[in-house]
Amino acid sequence: MVLRGGDRREASLILLDLHVVGAWIAIVANALAGLWALVAHWRPRLRTRSLWWFTVAAEVAIFAQVGLGVAMVAGEDRQAEQFHMFYGFVALASVGILYSYRQQLERWRYLLYGFGGLFLMGLGLRAIAVRA
Repeated sequence: MVLRGGDRREASLILLDLHVVGAWIAIVANALAGLWALVAHWRPRLRTRSLWWFTVAAEVAIFAQVGLGVAMVAGEDRQAEQFHMFYGFVALASVGILYSYRQQLERWRYLLYGFGGLFLMGLGLRAIAVRA
């Protein structure tokens, strides 16, 4: 399917809107997942399977964000701030690092994911800040 001038511009704006809205979803979701995990460290009642599903969803939102960003830069010849892209890729790497340490830090898993979620939130905020 080939998009014409006006259609291409509209699709580009939709992709940009998805990226902006998705950024806030990823930021808020990782903040909530991080806070939930931190509180669960001290309150075992909160250590539910729902916490992990929510954490996975928050981290998948980061992958979606990076995918949208790559699509905009590669597919639409958009320019992006270098540090904006840097924070996005650091967030991806951080998700991998969190996952890789979960067995080694089993005893502190809730603290790992708690502070990790807040760190991911901070990376998202920094990515927005350098973009503005």
